[in-house]
Amino acid sequence: MSTISKTSKTSKPTSLLWLRRDLRLSDQAALSAALEHSDQVIPVYIYSDAKMDQRGAASNWWLHYSLEAFDKSLNQKGSRLILRSGKPLEVLKSLLSETGATAIYANRLYEPELAARDQKLASQLPLELFKGNLLSEPWEAKTGAGGPYRVFTPYWKSRLLHLSPEEPLPAPPKLPPVPKSLKSEKLADLGLLPQIPWDLQMRKHWKIGEQAALAQLKSWLDQGIETYATTRNLPGMSGTSSLSPHLHFGEISPTQIFWELSQRNPDQADQRVFFSEIGWREFSHHILHHFPDTVTEPMDKRFKHFPWQTHSKALKAWQKGQTGYPIVDAGMRELWALGWMHNRVRMIVASFLTKDLLIPWQKGAEWFWDTLVDADLAANTFNWQWTAGSGADAAPFFRIFNPISQGEKFDPEGLYVRQWVPELAALPDKWLHRPWEAPEAVLAAAKIKLGQDYPLPIVDHADARHAALMAFQGIKGRKKETGLLD
Repeated sequence: MSTISKTSKTSKPTSLLWLRRDLRLSDQAALSAALEHSDQVIPVYIYSDAKMDQRGAASNWWLHYSLEAFDKSLNQKGSRLILRSGKPLEVLKSLLSETGATAIYANRLYEPELAARDQKLASQLPLELFKGNLLSEPWEAKTGAGGPYRVFTPYWKSRLLHLSPEEPLPAPPKLPPVPKSLKSEKLADLGLLPQIPWDLQMRKHWKIGEQAALAQLKSWLDQGIETYATTRNLPGMSGTSSLSPHLHFGEISPTQIFWELSQRNPDQADQRVFFSEIGWREFSHHILHHFPDTVTEPMDKRFKHFPWQTHSKALKAWQKGQTGYPIVDAGMRELWALGWMHNRVRMIVASFLTKDLLIPWQKGAEWFWDTLVDADLAANTFNWQWTAGSGADAAPFFRIFNPISQGEKFDPEGLYVRQWVPELAALPDKWLHRPWEAPEAVLAAAKIKLGQDYPLPIVDHADARHAALMAFQGIKGRKKETGLLD
């Protein structure tokens, strides 16, 4: 027997709102549908330890505070969040029984395993799914031949023909109260926070939740976007939106961003460039939907024969920001401290791992998955394969970023390196990105002993580049076994 009395014949039924990565009240398609068809709406979050549901440590950290913020928002509207642990099928069945609910509303997830599970659940439960986290469904875009796109530019051009800004759904003014008799687990008991305080800088840096996301969008559009096309590549400046973790956890929707852009000057160059970044996010989901094995396998099958190396010591040096290349080390230290890294630097460190060290892109993807607060399976997979040269619309393998010239070009005054590699702060700009070439007198004046205060380069970039190109020559002549990149 349910612990909550069922509704009368004249009232609408009770429903469950199953939250996943849509922790917001505004522009919430599933919530709007639930309120339209139900008198009683019970917000539920299910913590599952299934492999397909697992996140990295940094994402778990963000999730804790996002759930906390969302529950606070619910409380302000007269509701509360019900937390449960277990297998979604079993938990949802139990909640249907406990509450007398006759429907479950949720926004779609698009990762292959999660999408497949949702379809299975929909055949076993009264589950209705809605579009809520993308501008267009991954399966909607088709080439003239009827297949999926594999190159971004034609994909995005086709999407722009079909996309138009839609005014986001408003947050409801109030929500029906959740019966006091319905039990919820405690957020702290989910164990999402670290047992040792490695998150001190993250706590100071981030504001989490829907209100923080909306405030960040407004601030960005008011103050940052006008120079985006030129400043987005400069990690020493606040030239990017920092919205990616908010988007990943659904504290804000791409529809909200698109709408706000449209209310300003959508034809302005910086806004077009910024909106194309939303396009890359959409494209990564399009690719993952059509090519689900790319999470672990190269899209260009020739790379299955690439002579990747193990180099465990080099991998650890890269992870710890101890490679001897300042721009690489700055990025990896920023990642560890904030759970985030500037996009330009993400490309630099990824190129260094896969092409200077010849370490498989999967190892980099695994590290980013554990350390990024915005770790998104589609984007993480796509971007690592892109850098490695094995993915859709990938950078050619022979495009190998020079960590010295990249640092000098995009951090010319050393603002970024000096922040994250403070042991080099006293070096003049001329030597900051190549400290091993600095005269002994310059190093002495900066009180730096290379190999002691800061490591010497773990590889010589010129030699590493040559070795990478020779390794690529070994697979270059192979037939593209799948034809995926033709």
